[in-house]
Parts: sequence; C-alpha cells; structure tokens
Amino acid sequence: MSHYVNTQYCASGVTTITMAREEVHNAFDDVMITQLISAFEQANASDSTRVIVLRSQGKNFSAGADLNWMRSMATKNYQENLDDASVLASLMEQIAQSSKPTIALVQGAAFGGAVGLVACCDIAIATSRASFCLSEVKIGLIPAVISPYVVNAIGKRQAQRYFLTAERFRADKALAFGLLHEINDDLDAAVAPIIASLLGNSPAAMTQAKSLIDFVANENISDGLIHGTSERIAAIRVSVEGQEGLSSFLEKRAPNWIIAEKGEKNV
Repeated sequence: MSHYVNTQYCASGVTTITMAREEVHNAFDDVMITQLISAFEQANASDSTRVIVLRSQGKNFSAGADLNWMRSMATKNYQENLDDASVLASLMEQIAQSSKPTIALVQGAAFGGAVGLVACCDIAIATSRASFCLSEVKIGLIPAVISPYVVNAIGKRQAQRYFLTAERFRADKALAFGLLHEINDDLDAAVAPIIASLLGNSPAAMTQAKSLIDFVANENISDGLIHGTSERIAAIRVSVEGQEGLSSFLEKRAPNWIIAEKGEKNV
C-alpha cells in the first residue's frame, strides 16, 4: 500500500501529521483518507501527544478529492457511494472531535474536502497566498460531508454564496469569514507561540474546554445550560489536574504537565 501520510512524534508533546502526495497536490483518495483516520486515531490515543498539527508537503495544502478516485466513484452504486462517503465523514468527525487541540497549517490551494479539513481543526493558519474553493457544484456535486464543519466556521450567509458559486476566495477573505485565525507567510514561526501556549496548559482542561464549546454553542441560555456549566466547573475543580493546577498556582511553581522537549520520531 502507498504511504501518503507521515506522522512525526515530538517529545515535547507535538504530533505532526503531514499529507505527502505532493505529486498530485495532496489530493486525497480512499487510501489517504484511511491513513489520515489512522494517524489521528493514534495521536488521540497517545498519552504523550498534547497537540496535533495537520499540514502538507509541496506548494498546495490539498487539491481535494483525487480525480481517479472520483472517477471510480462514478461507476459505483448508491450503497457503495454511501459507504465511501461515510469513511470521509469519519475522518472529519475524527478531527473535529479530537480530544487534543488541532492546528491546520495551510499553504497554496485548499479545495473541496480540504476546506473541510481546515474547518475541522481548532486553529487554522494560512499563508497570504493560500486560496480556498468549495468547488463541488462545478462538477454536479455538493460539499455534503464537510458542510456541518464549514458552515459552522464561515456561517450560513457566506456558505450560501460560496457553496453555490464555487468562487475561489483568498486567505484575507477566509480570515474575515472565520475559517482562518491568522495569516502569516512563515507558518512555522506563526505556529510556534501557539504551540507554546497550548503546551503550557492542562491537557485535561483543554479537552474539557473543547467539550464545553460544543455544549454551549448555539444554545439558548436556560436553567439546564446554566446548571450544566456549573456541573462542569465543579467536576474539573476536584479532578486530578484541576487540583494540581490550583496547587501549583498557589505554590508559585510550574504544574506537572509542563515537560521539557527531548526529541522526535517519525512513522
């Protein structure tokens, strides 16, 4: 089987997942999707992983779906297409529901499903020359599997335009829409302070913070919501890391989740 995804584990707690199909602009097919799912599953299951970075080789982040893969889908029946789409949906869910903070670093083009990959990550940074396109309607399709994450990122109003027109939009618009958090032509320099901030935080608290966002997003303030948030802060205050965090703060020392960088390994 071809090896389309590289994973680098760093002793500091950063795991970098890299799409490595530069010759086809990192377009993804069923093999690459399966390998990405596996990479994220392993990173999430690893106690040593604190932050997950998604990036790619070459001048483009990802051209979206591989043409040969799309051609093969055209010859398959409804159930086969449903099964195939479900695997891509699993990838998006795996990233969006990651227990660890996720960061997308985007250069060049991010088309079709690749926009979904960016939207699924907690934090997204792109170069000024990056561009995005929800191009599915041009070939008679729709951005269905990625739509929950993209609409959540850019809002219904922008989705109404760009899902329908398939216009290409650049990084400055993606920033304004909320798809990106930052534009910087030096992605490594841009991500370094963000990673440093994340590594200084309680892993358990960040996991719970991600869950909290999902719990309160788009919900009306109600007695149930208020009670639910009270339960969450009470639970984390008495948790192991909650107690450690409070103790280290009061004792003016570093908490025990801050570790020194020792090295890295590739798989």
